[in-house]
Amino acid sequence: MKASPAAKKKVLFLPRWYPNRYDPMPGLFIRRHALSVAGIYDVAVLYIHPDTEMKGRPFEMVQSGEQGIYELSIYYQTSRSRMKWLASSINFYRFLLYHFLGFRRISKEFGKPDLLHVNVLTRLGFIALIYRIFNGKPYVITEHWTRYLPGMNNFRGVLRKRLTRMVVKHASAVMPVTLNLQKAMESHGLMNSNYRVIPNVVDTGFFVPSEVGQKDEKTRFIHVSCFDDNQKNISGILRVLKRLSLKRQDWICTLVGEGIHFRQLSELGEQLGLKDSFVTFAGLKESSELVTLMQQASFQFMFSRYENLPVVIPESFACGVYCRTYPPGTGNPG
Repeated sequence: MKASPAAKKKVLFLPRWYPNRYDPMPGLFIRRHALSVAGIYDVAVLYIHPDTEMKGRPFEMVQSGEQGIYELSIYYQTSRSRMKWLASSINFYRFLLYHFLGFRRISKEFGKPDLLHVNVLTRLGFIALIYRIFNGKPYVITEHWTRYLPGMNNFRGVLRKRLTRMVVKHASAVMPVTLNLQKAMESHGLMNSNYRVIPNVVDTGFFVPSEVGQKDEKTRFIHVSCFDDNQKNISGILRVLKRLSLKRQDWICTLVGEGIHFRQLSELGEQLGLKDSFVTFAGLKESSELVTLMQQASFQFMFSRYENLPVVIPESFACGVYCRTYPPGTGNPG
C-alpha cells in the first residue's frame, strides 16, 4: 500500500503592512515573501486594517487568494473619540480582538497554523507571543522597518522597548532584510541567538532583462516608489532634475507609483516646468507594465532619506538595469 504524502506545514503570516482595498502598494514585498514559500508550505495571511471610512458596521472580513495563498483581511471601524488616549486604547483593543477573530476563522477554514510569521514589530509580535504561550506554536520575525536605524529616533518608550525585547528574545528566529538592520536592532538591545538575514525576494522568472536593446535617442531613467516624500525625497529628485534640464535635454525620467504625496509632487513637477516634457508621472504600474518600464530604462535611481532594502532595487537588477542611490548631502549626481 502506497504511503500518503506528508501534509505540508501550515504557516500564518501576520503583516503590519499589506496590499489592501485602499492601496495596493504597502507590503508588496511581504506578499512576495509569502508567495516564495507557498510551494513548500501551506500559507495563510491575516491582515487587520483600521478603517476610518467604515460606517454602520464594526468590521468587515474579506477573504481572497493569490497564487495559492489564503488571505483574510479584516477592516475595522476606528474610534472617533476626541480624547486621544481613549481612542488609542479602544483601537488597540479592537486590533487585538479582530486578530483573534481572524485566528478563529483561519483555524476553521485553513487549519491551525504550525508557525506564525510576524512581519514588522511590535504589536504583531506581542500577539504571536500570546499565541505561543497558549498554543505552544513557535513564531519567527521578519523585520523591514527603518525605525531602528541611527538618526531615526522612532524606537521610543520604555514599555515599547521592554515589550519588543521580550518578543524578540522568545522568537525562534529573527530575519531582518539587511545586516545593517540587524546591527541596528541589536544596538537597541533586541537580542536573539538566531538572527538570519533574509533579503526581500524577487521573481527572477518574471523580472528579466529585455531581449531588445534600447533604441531611443534620449536616455531613459526611472524611479519607483510609494510617493511618501518624507522618506523617498521625490521633491529632491524633481529639484535636481530641474537643474539637469538647464544643462542638457537628451533624457526622459519616469516616476512610477502612487501614495500620500502624489498630487503635490505632480503639481511641483508642473511648477518646475518638468511635467510631460522631461518627467512623466506614470502612476501605479504592476506586473508586466512595471517590468516593461524597468527594461526600457538605462538606469533606476533613488534619493531616499532612509532605507533598508527597497524591493525595487533587486527587481531592477533582475531586469539588467543598474540602480543607484544618492543619500541626502551627497550633492548633484549629474
